[in-house]
Amino acid sequence: MFSHLFKLIWNKKKQNALLIIEMFISFIVMFAVFTLVVFSYNNYKQPMGFDYNNVWVINFFPPENITRNDSVSMFHDELKKTMLAMRQIEEISFTGNNVPFSMSTSNSSINYGSHKNVMANMYQAEETFNKVMKMQMIEGRWFTKADDASKYTPVVINRKLKEELFGSENAVGKVLGEQIIEKGTAENRFRVMGVTENVKDKGSYQAIENGMYIKMDSGWARWSGTMILKVKPGTDAAFESKLFKTLSNAIGTNIEIEHLDKKLVSKNKVMLVPMIIAFVVAGFLIINVALGLFGVLWYNINKRRGEIGLRRAVGATGDSVSKQLVGEVLVLSTISLVIGCFFAFQFPLLNVFDLSAGIYLAAIALSIIFIYALVTLCAFYPGKQAAAIYPAVALHEE
Repeated sequence: MFSHLFKLIWNKKKQNALLIIEMFISFIVMFAVFTLVVFSYNNYKQPMGFDYNNVWVINFFPPENITRNDSVSMFHDELKKTMLAMRQIEEISFTGNNVPFSMSTSNSSINYGSHKNVMANMYQAEETFNKVMKMQMIEGRWFTKADDASKYTPVVINRKLKEELFGSENAVGKVLGEQIIEKGTAENRFRVMGVTENVKDKGSYQAIENGMYIKMDSGWARWSGTMILKVKPGTDAAFESKLFKTLSNAIGTNIEIEHLDKKLVSKNKVMLVPMIIAFVVAGFLIINVALGLFGVLWYNINKRRGEIGLRRAVGATGDSVSKQLVGEVLVLSTISLVIGCFFAFQFPLLNVFDLSAGIYLAAIALSIIFIYALVTLCAFYPGKQAAAIYPAVALHEE
């Protein structure tokens, strides 16, 4: 059966070459689309790692008349005391402007001993940051005010950075950063106080990245114009208006209040744009391929009516004729998929884009299933039409 189908395909190799190329291109496009889909879905399944509900973000311009470190600390303490006096607020923390789900990013390379440099997102945070975000500690503890006397800057790292730098070792107490002596001074180094669970602060579909939370000192706090606060469930817009007035009296104008849950929705919409564009482009391509394949099969049936009528006259059933036409197309698609898989398998072998092999293998499997389903669907109706050709009518026309 298969040798017969190959003979039929080989006898029309020039005509079938275009179909093979079309299906090969369709497979490559669908492989790219499904790679993006599987990658995003795997990221979506990962837990967020913190509680973003009932967390508000306040952005403001720090008062210009506060320049000294002690005055900055006093300003922050007074502002916190005023806000915590409101019963709707549970906890407050000053932080850098790269809060979760924002468009701001701050990263740098970090290393441990002779290990290679690893890029990590850097977050300036206070002692109460963990209480606001409800992050889960898996080793050690979050830094406290008592750590200000430490020789090295206290930090907390996430699980991913811990695994890249230390593997299965305990990270608590380790010192990060090379000590570089220059003009009699030493570059600041970091002591790991604890390890927190991975946090998806770039959106639901973004891959988890290395993260390091650095204890904010008074010098850095001078330029901090961002606060995060945990409010009680059910806090409404009336309190938000009251909070805005309170902050305006204490700070001045240019105050913006955002909700993390709404920021997540906006961030996810931005992350979905590339996927939507890929689906639209792939959709147009697949529609064109399907219409072309359907038209070619329809043309072949009309052109081969005499052949089909002769087969029916010598005893072939309608189902066997239909299966032959569908089988020819499936063999053509198999040839194109073999060629496509040869190129697709290079991605996991060469570790392209630093994605896991499982993502590529799942995308290959989904692409194969999709192409076979598309080809079968396009060939099914023309095959039924061929099965309905009566021998006498076909041979009479011939």
